[in-house]
Amino acid sequence: MGYVAVKGGQDAIENAIKLVDYFRWKGRTKPIELDQARTQMRLAVDRAMGEGSLYAPEHAALALLQVEGDSFEAAFHLRAYRATLERRYDAEILNTREMFVHRRISSTFRDIPGGQILGPTRDYSFRLLNPALLNASLGSIEKFLSDLRDEIDPNKLHEMTTYKKVIDIFLKEGLMSSQARPGEDRRVFDVTREAIKFPVPRSATLQMLARAETGALMCMAYSTMRGFGMAHGTVGELRVGEVPVRVVDKRGRLRCVGKIKVSEAEMVGGSGHGQGEGGGRAAKKTGAPRYSIGYGLCFGQNETKAICMGMVESALRNPNSDNPANNQEFVLYHTEVIEGYGFTNHLKLPHYVTFQAGMEGARRVARKNSDKAEQVTVSAGGVEENND
Repeated sequence: MGYVAVKGGQDAIENAIKLVDYFRWKGRTKPIELDQARTQMRLAVDRAMGEGSLYAPEHAALALLQVEGDSFEAAFHLRAYRATLERRYDAEILNTREMFVHRRISSTFRDIPGGQILGPTRDYSFRLLNPALLNASLGSIEKFLSDLRDEIDPNKLHEMTTYKKVIDIFLKEGLMSSQARPGEDRRVFDVTREAIKFPVPRSATLQMLARAETGALMCMAYSTMRGFGMAHGTVGELRVGEVPVRVVDKRGRLRCVGKIKVSEAEMVGGSGHGQGEGGGRAAKKTGAPRYSIGYGLCFGQNETKAICMGMVESALRNPNSDNPANNQEFVLYHTEVIEGYGFTNHLKLPHYVTFQAGMEGARRVARKNSDKAEQVTVSAGGVEENND
């Protein structure tokens, strides 16, 4: 593919960047501080970290400020920054049973061990614009926080605890298997260092889905519910909270280096008598009914992505070329945010050479067809004169 340089060279590029800054500052509004973006736009920050594949709230907030809130560009900047970092340790597997829970719900049972914890959510609110935010100030914020503290009854506080998993109920009753499927590839695969060759092991699938673009992943998950698939999962458990990250240091000691906030979804698939772990239609109708599970985990509070990830992961464990969401290559390549964003936006770059070459070929064909049409017309006219 041929490209040509932008007319004006480096000066034109610098002028374009200046114009970007001009449109940012021409309103002469107060600059947004980094802490403001990190705390008041936390969901946008969490999404940028997930798609950028880097847990760094300050850097994600900076990226969003730099690109005026464009989530694609923010993820692109974080991926680029991530590529410059040295990898010193490999973290131990996260144990989400240790999660300090901010939010925990289940759609499979009304009552779950420890109870439903709604936590911070807008799921049950009206989607109405709130003009009160226009008058928000530090004073009003302090008053809100003070009033909220006054509402807390110290006598009803209890010690911090962890919670059992909802899927333990299924496991205890024998309605779900904790064993890997026969023949399932359980290798630990690193998508950032190893070339992708399909079919990829489950670890690679989960990594790529965790980095996937949220909207694209939702599109895939929604397609499975609308008939382009065989799954309609139910939220077995959705958790949002902080989990400890541990690494083994150079002396072989296991150390906790901090906590990260994650969203985790365990999607329970439909049960069918003898359908096996995935509920596939081709399964033999023998044995006990089993529920399947699709797993999703991503950075920050991004519940939609975690749920969609669980649904798509479940679909990918039951390959079917007739359904897009059951096709590994289709899903994993086409939900990859940087690949998709880069390729579609590269169309804005100069394509003069290749397009003009193609158009010149089209013109030659058009001229030849025009010449042939004229010859046929002249010939037909001559015959008509002879007949006269």
